[in-house]
Amino acid sequence: MKKIEQEASTILNYVGGTSNVTSLVHCATRLRFVLKDNNKIEKDKLEKLPSVLSVVLSGGQCQVVIGPNVTDFYDVIQQELKAQEPSNENEENKKEKFSLTKVISGAFLPLISIMAGAGMVKALLTVLATLHWLSPTSTLYLVCSAAGNSVFYFLPIFLGVTLSKQFKADPFVGGALGAALLEPNFTGLIGKHGLKLLGLGLEPIDYSMTVFPIFVIIAVYVLLDKLLKKIIPRQLQLFLNPMICLLLLVPATVLVFGPFGTNVGNWISAAIMWLFGKSRLIAGLVLGAAYPFLTVLGLHWGFTPITLQNLKSVGGDVVEGVNVCAVWGQIGIALGTFLYTLHKKDSTKLREVSGSTAVTGIFAGVTEPILYGLIMQSKRLMIITAIAGGIGGAVSGLCHVMMTSYVFHNIFSIFMLSYKPIGSMIMSSGISLILGIILTYFWGFKKDEVNSAKVAADLMQAANKDQKPKASSPLIITSPFAGKVIDLASVQDKVFASKSVGKGLAFIPNSNHVVAPFNGQVITVLPSQHAIGLRGENGVEVLIHIGLDTVKLNGKYFKMLVKNGERVKQGQELLIADLKQIKNAGYVLESPVIITNPEQYQIEFNVKAGDLVQEQDQIMTVQ
Repeated sequence: MKKIEQEASTILNYVGGTSNVTSLVHCATRLRFVLKDNNKIEKDKLEKLPSVLSVVLSGGQCQVVIGPNVTDFYDVIQQELKAQEPSNENEENKKEKFSLTKVISGAFLPLISIMAGAGMVKALLTVLATLHWLSPTSTLYLVCSAAGNSVFYFLPIFLGVTLSKQFKADPFVGGALGAALLEPNFTGLIGKHGLKLLGLGLEPIDYSMTVFPIFVIIAVYVLLDKLLKKIIPRQLQLFLNPMICLLLLVPATVLVFGPFGTNVGNWISAAIMWLFGKSRLIAGLVLGAAYPFLTVLGLHWGFTPITLQNLKSVGGDVVEGVNVCAVWGQIGIALGTFLYTLHKKDSTKLREVSGSTAVTGIFAGVTEPILYGLIMQSKRLMIITAIAGGIGGAVSGLCHVMMTSYVFHNIFSIFMLSYKPIGSMIMSSGISLILGIILTYFWGFKKDEVNSAKVAADLMQAANKDQKPKASSPLIITSPFAGKVIDLASVQDKVFASKSVGKGLAFIPNSNHVVAPFNGQVITVLPSQHAIGLRGENGVEVLIHIGLDTVKLNGKYFKMLVKNGERVKQGQELLIADLKQIKNAGYVLESPVIITNPEQYQIEFNVKAGDLVQEQDQIMTVQ
């Protein structure tokens, strides 16, 4: 090791010394220097060193070819480079380097610019689709959507790289560990049951856009890599170390680390839903305060199955109805930081970061750059995040705000009325936004700190669509399709059968056409097109759900003929469902037709289980 240290120092001297080095990285066999002045390179002397195999000047780099033990030379040279950097760190700051927040922020900081850029792509597509200037099914939209989703979908790969770099492990192995979780051979197993791996049961999970599993696997990889470097001969490490790491850690991840992360997320989700059952106010307060930090750990994805199930079953989700407040609270912090830096002459960089991340948050609903670029760098901002999200979330929970379609929480989702009651959503999110701005501006930074973000947020106006006029006569609900009536309690879905979603009937349809059961308005059109929500003139809300678990078809075999907010007349065709293809795909055709707000009405059923009905036959009377 002494010899390596001496030769590494000599290499550094022959490339012009520490003052001539702009940056240094390494690949599998060579040191790659970017130098201020290439004329200072003493190439002949470098090539005569015993450890140097070759010197290549290419692509603006001075590439010193070492061989398999290049990392040892890299570590020594990096220490010398850092030793020459000005440092006034005290012991407390040194300890902070190894804190969890330091590791998390260090993993995401290199990704901020690409996350912000991709977020803006998503925002632009949202604008174009909302204005009907670009169809969501067009080739251009889908290609650009791939560009916007890329960094988020493949987040495990990017984090594998950045985390490995932090711990001085091979970043390409770290990226490969993340990529293995997204490789088609593995993703093709998702949804299959009864699988075995090494004699143990395997339940494949979708790891796209996840965070927590890759943090665990890289932590284990770093330890394993250090062990392998000690016991494997240096000449064999080039291929043996990565091979062993991949063979050991990928199976371990899909068997242990991934399910562990998922279970942690599910436990947290179950606790939150239990809280909603006990107290909406407390549940909103706890979830609103905790959600940003669950996002940091990637545990927020544990709520996704609950959200999708709630949207599928009742046409709305209270969890995301609270989480939207946490999002706007983070946007408020970015805006407050921007305002604060307007008075600081030496805070240009932070002003740029906070301003751009605020724009991304407002228009794309992507707040990770705010979290990792601003909030996780400051204890005060973390406290403000909890306060702003918690108070807004409490108001949202108390008002029973629900997200009615799966959207990113941005300004366009408000314009599209993707929440109800929309007035309560604007009020609760506005509270979080304003608290984030004010607390950040006046308390977020110490007097000698320089940090950033700009204010500019107009609270959105929208009419509360949930006001229900008093009915002067009963509402007659007719059958939306032809088929056989079955009792709702016998449906093969516990959520519907328990009537926790609402009261109604179920049918086994024998026609592909679904028609409006009364005059009213479309209030929910799910992206998967397998269900539709309607509101009658007396305020009664009805959900028509075609088949069970058909959300998994992602719109395949369904064709929606109406859009959200459209007024419809009784008997008007709403959607077409290819029942034969749906059944052949393995899905149950039992189709609930339920009133989701039954507590406000008296319901009389005009048919019973076993009856055969045709389209527009009277099935319920609601007063």
